[in-house]
Amino acid sequence: MGMNEMGDVYQEIADKRKKWEENLKKAEKDILFTPLDFSDAEYLKKLSFPGEYPYTRGVHPTMYRGRPWTMRQYAGFGDAEQTNARFRYLLEQGQTGLSVAFDLPTQMGYDSDDPMSLGEVGRTGVAIDSVHDMEILFNEIDLGRVSTSMTINAPAAVLLAMYAAVAEKGGVSTENLNGTIQNDILKEYAARGTYIFPVEPSIRITTDIFKYCSKFMPKWNTISISGYHIREAGSTAVQEVAFTLANGIHYVQSAIEAGLDVDEFAGRLSFFFNAHNNFLEEVAKFRAARRLWAKIMKERFKAKSSRSCMMRYHVQTAGSMLTAQQPENNTVRVAFQALAAVLGGAQSIHTNSRDEALSLPSEDSVTIALRTQQIIAYETGVTDSVDPLGGSYYIETLTERIEAEAQKYIEEIDRRGGAAKAIAEGYIQREIANSAYRWQQEVEAEKKVIVGVNKYISESTTVKPFRHDPQTEKKQIEKLRRYRRDRNQRGCGRTIDALKRGAEKAGENLMPLIYECVRAEATTGEICAALKDVFGEYRESVVI
Repeated sequence: MGMNEMGDVYQEIADKRKKWEENLKKAEKDILFTPLDFSDAEYLKKLSFPGEYPYTRGVHPTMYRGRPWTMRQYAGFGDAEQTNARFRYLLEQGQTGLSVAFDLPTQMGYDSDDPMSLGEVGRTGVAIDSVHDMEILFNEIDLGRVSTSMTINAPAAVLLAMYAAVAEKGGVSTENLNGTIQNDILKEYAARGTYIFPVEPSIRITTDIFKYCSKFMPKWNTISISGYHIREAGSTAVQEVAFTLANGIHYVQSAIEAGLDVDEFAGRLSFFFNAHNNFLEEVAKFRAARRLWAKIMKERFKAKSSRSCMMRYHVQTAGSMLTAQQPENNTVRVAFQALAAVLGGAQSIHTNSRDEALSLPSEDSVTIALRTQQIIAYETGVTDSVDPLGGSYYIETLTERIEAEAQKYIEEIDRRGGAAKAIAEGYIQREIANSAYRWQQEVEAEKKVIVGVNKYISESTTVKPFRHDPQTEKKQIEKLRRYRRDRNQRGCGRTIDALKRGAEKAGENLMPLIYECVRAEATTGEICAALKDVFGEYRESVVI
């Protein structure tokens, strides 16, 4: 590179720095930034600035100097009353967003009195059978002011319709609702298992939500494309990035094929990642994922809007890394995992509680988990700099490596016909299973040290596990049966019949029909059963 050309590059960088510093001043704080002192001008140009394509260093110019991330603790247990009390407690303690955990029957589209629900009602999340339950869940919470995330996939359309109906009843327009519905069915087939319908109708429902929200819920994030569960199933950091983005590619392509313009919906896509134990690798993983997604959207899908290229994501600390042995140690693990998420530039974070390897979290434990985020945000000083680790030789090298290796996986998935086909033939599941097996071998051989598990072992613990109320299931079933008895049966039946007819018609958006079912007081199980009558159920193939 000649001297004149070098001078032009440095001038361009200087201009960008000036613009960036002007943005920092808007945050009304002292300017602190990472000095860029590399001699390689081309590398400087590639590194870019925060808030600038390809967003390696963050999607906002000022990141946490403008405002901190959303502290969104995942919560749900028992019935709607119990979980509402936990929500209000967390908001009083300074939580800034809600995140709903649903029980397994709700996730699988069963009502609480279904024989398949026996013993699981309210056990790993909150039981939501009806719009009435949803109303109780958010009692005394202003849905016009709070941002809500719902971890629900196969019945996502049903729970989203219930949320919208409760908001409208409370006088909040759906146009003003902020939040996220997970709505990521592909990772269920690959890594988690809470699916209901076959792949094609499931993708249809996903894209119906995209279409509906683009018109009636424009501030709502219509999907949270999840690598979290892929990592929990045993994938590596590279696989988590690759398989998550491959699923994202499939959703974007499906929406385009359904007639949506990419810039009409892409700005409302969000992602959900795991924060694992290898601290610096995790920081680099988030940066690599953000950069790779920006390139995919711009180069592959020709997105024109900058917002379409910005990867916004939530991070949850790694549940699979929590240990039942010496559970107090989990507080330390979670703090480092959350710090990695912050240094990687997450938009919202959930910190796991120390006792979650034993039970649902107690109130004391969830308070410590929330305080962990607050200490990172307000005491450590890491939010004073927009991208504290940007420019670090090791971080930048790791970022490059993870991006390149993830890209190779994406190319292999493309060669196999895309994410859905790669899942159908078991490719992604095999890759995850092999990685999980290698990890376990290394732990058992003590090549990986897990403190309190395979080294530094002791038996002492002071943590008292949360106890599930055994009467919850009985009370929920009694409430559900009263609800069904008191509603307008004929009106409810008409909306269910209309939903079935709509499901039989290719191209009809199911969201308005599901919304009418909810308003007519149809239950989660009844709506899902109607769709199963038309679509059938997914049966997992044995893959080797």
